[in-house]
Amino acid sequence: MKRAAVIMAPGFEEGEALTIIDIIRRAEIPCEAVGLTDMTVTGSHQITVKCDRVLSMEISEFDMIVLPGGLPGATNLRDSDLLMEVIRKMDSEGKYVCAMCAAPIALERAGVLDGKNFTAYVGYDEKIKAGTFKEDEVVADGNVVTSRGPATSYAFAYKLAELLGGDVEAVKKRMLYDQAFKKEV
Repeated sequence: MKRAAVIMAPGFEEGEALTIIDIIRRAEIPCEAVGLTDMTVTGSHQITVKCDRVLSMEISEFDMIVLPGGLPGATNLRDSDLLMEVIRKMDSEGKYVCAMCAAPIALERAGVLDGKNFTAYVGYDEKIKAGTFKEDEVVADGNVVTSRGPATSYAFAYKLAELLGGDVEAVKKRMLYDQAFKKEV
């Protein structure tokens, strides 16, 4: 069975990380919350989460790694040499490397955005020099999948679950996704 790991660094965006984990697990795909350096991690809005494990090279055995945004969470992800090693190994094996909001800065440092289309939070099209920026909610280019920010967490998580083989339509139906996210509000 396929597995996903969501990496949480101090200052992570709670809404993004927890939405991703929740939807992937609802699709009956194993998804672990992984602390960058500790089992307990506090997000950018002072919500503390207990993770399933701490980052190690074992994560490169998973099928997908996901980096939520938030500040300084994304910066902490980018500055982790161990995480860069895991991302590069997974990318070289064609496994999914995914990031949203500000976290594509970590994918850039790892060198996986070169020649790829990606998206990120507003203004990061100016900060990230590698790849080609797109304004879509979710951009999948081969094994690299990116998304814009907190409001796109659901679309991103459903795409990730779909790529891992989950029954996304059933999850959307149970969660009333098509009713809750109408464009006219």
